[in-house]
Amino acid sequence: MKKKLTGLLAILLAASMALGGCSSNTETQSTEPSSGEEPTEQAESTEEPEDAESAESTEGKHEITDLVIPKTATRELQTFNILYSQLAADFENLCNLTEPLLEVDTYGALAPAIAEDWGTEDGGLTWTFNLREGVKWVDMNANEKADCISRDFATSLEWVLNFHKNDSANTTMPLEMIEGANEYYEYTKTLSMEEAYALDASDGSKFMEMVGIELPDDYTIIYHCVAPKPYFDSVATYACLYPISQGLIDELGVDGVKAMNNETMWYNGCYTMTSYVQGNEKVFTKNPAYWDQDCFLFDTVTIRMVESTDIAFQLYQTGEVDYTDLSESNLVTISGNENNDYYDYLVERPADKYSYQIHFNYNKLLEDGTPDTNWNTAIANEAFRKTLYHGWDISEYYTRINAVTPMVCENNFYTMKGLVYTSDGTDYTELVKQELGLPEMDGETIVRLDADKAEQYKQQAIEELTALGVTFPIEADYYISASSQTALDTANVLSQAFTDGLGDDYVKLNICTYISSVNTEVVTPHLHSFVINGWGADYGDPQNYLGQEVYGNVNAYYSQNYSYINEITETDETNADLIASYQEYSDLVAAADAITTDLDARYQAYAEAEAYLLEHVFTLPCNYSVGWCLSKIDNDTKSRAMFGSQDEKMKDWGTKMDGYTSEEKGVAAQIAAYTEENA
Repeated sequence: MKKKLTGLLAILLAASMALGGCSSNTETQSTEPSSGEEPTEQAESTEEPEDAESAESTEGKHEITDLVIPKTATRELQTFNILYSQLAADFENLCNLTEPLLEVDTYGALAPAIAEDWGTEDGGLTWTFNLREGVKWVDMNANEKADCISRDFATSLEWVLNFHKNDSANTTMPLEMIEGANEYYEYTKTLSMEEAYALDASDGSKFMEMVGIELPDDYTIIYHCVAPKPYFDSVATYACLYPISQGLIDELGVDGVKAMNNETMWYNGCYTMTSYVQGNEKVFTKNPAYWDQDCFLFDTVTIRMVESTDIAFQLYQTGEVDYTDLSESNLVTISGNENNDYYDYLVERPADKYSYQIHFNYNKLLEDGTPDTNWNTAIANEAFRKTLYHGWDISEYYTRINAVTPMVCENNFYTMKGLVYTSDGTDYTELVKQELGLPEMDGETIVRLDADKAEQYKQQAIEELTALGVTFPIEADYYISASSQTALDTANVLSQAFTDGLGDDYVKLNICTYISSVNTEVVTPHLHSFVINGWGADYGDPQNYLGQEVYGNVNAYYSQNYSYINEITETDETNADLIASYQEYSDLVAAADAITTDLDARYQAYAEAEAYLLEHVFTLPCNYSVGWCLSKIDNDTKSRAMFGSQDEKMKDWGTKMDGYTSEEKGVAAQIAAYTEENA
């Protein structure tokens, strides 16, 4: 069988609490979490990315064998069951403990894991994965429990699709992609909990009868999709298709699996977790039974939970941790002084996989539960939204994220750069740029800003909205954590940008606060005017981005949970154009998704849909997260995929006892320029 690899063959340009593979935010933001030819003809790529030299230079350099990494409290593990979770904070841990069918390599290309080879013979309608033999399930102490076989992937899919077992978590992709999955899910809803708990994926079971999965033998899996899915193999890197053994379920019971911890779970990944103290520390220990005996793994990795990046920096100074992100204040202090001990060790952190957007709420409510008619009418008006697009200069917001090179954070797209490429190696977002007619970024100003257009749309919006009874200034409610000074400082920057670019007589930003959960206290009760949130792809296709904004689909994450556009059904004079435009956009996305054999044509169609989304400003592109750090870990040796659940898989990482220098990482000139500018 021909192996199908989805390669990220160009350099990935940039560098986050989070719904893993879904949404994410940075400390400075207001929210909490959230390939060209026919696939069967693609050959395994031998082309190296532009940054291959830097990766090769660290090959074999593993000076640290016992690694210590700090994580802030917001990134604490919430569950040990990867099938249930959609949180990036969980994936950072669990991807090291459980192994999927496929993994992603340093360059972001799909690579064998439990599956040795895989492919499709019918354009993505049917996918076959051939598993390697000898993969073992072990307990915390690496004692063998069972072989990992094809049945384990059927068992895990049954768990995900079983309404009572999985509490409807992580179901979206299999429901939309795998034949019979939705029918089985709906069937389990009709059962009692006891009846549903008794179901399994054994031969002759209701699950095997209804769902499009075949197990010809212990080492072969065949998935049948509802329609051709040329990207389905990239789904094999995401949590919903990870395995679980029926032996573990039999040992613990369904409720025991739901509540399992590091001591009771089974492992088939790189590491076992030999110690776990919630909110304090967790210790990963190399799994001697791991299938890949040729890779480099640390003897141990210790995750230290800390209150803030400032605390992490203190621990780095004392040598207690091997990595630290830098807060704005620490970055400014170090980069502004050539004599600082860490000046020569400042390293720009690569962009995470999240493309951050400003998401508007089209059905905002007041605290008493009544509609915020003034805001809702205003945000439904395209001229008002275009005023924000062309006139709201958020470049100072970038400085809050990255004081040294702020404009590397500039984002003008919805889809993350580096997700997919055309057959000639063109990044998909370049197609979107061409459709939008955007100029090249100059590193100084946001390219979409246009003062003349902003003023034109402002006057148009004032005229149209006044006729509808809207009063000015239009008030926008932006929520931040009540305990975060960083969030407050950042919100003040956004507020000043409103004043400078649009005028206090036109729109006014109200900085509001929540106590503990933005989702529970703000988003669910519809109190926000907008949020800044990031989306990271679950799989390698633009559909996973653009499908989150379509109209009328309950599985469209942002339409259903943030913008609430799905709740706007009446097409009166205040929202008729908005709904019509959303329906047109949704039709464009559906048309693109129907193209399955010509991926170049597929990506071009998606680019047209994305350009439509942005031209009508349903959402407003915000930023990439590119920060600075001090690191004894070579960031260039980490996975570079812009999809999946494996961003922090601690495999084949290069390390250096003294840390990596700015010179080594090619950022010394930027540091020097910043220092000189701010001397």
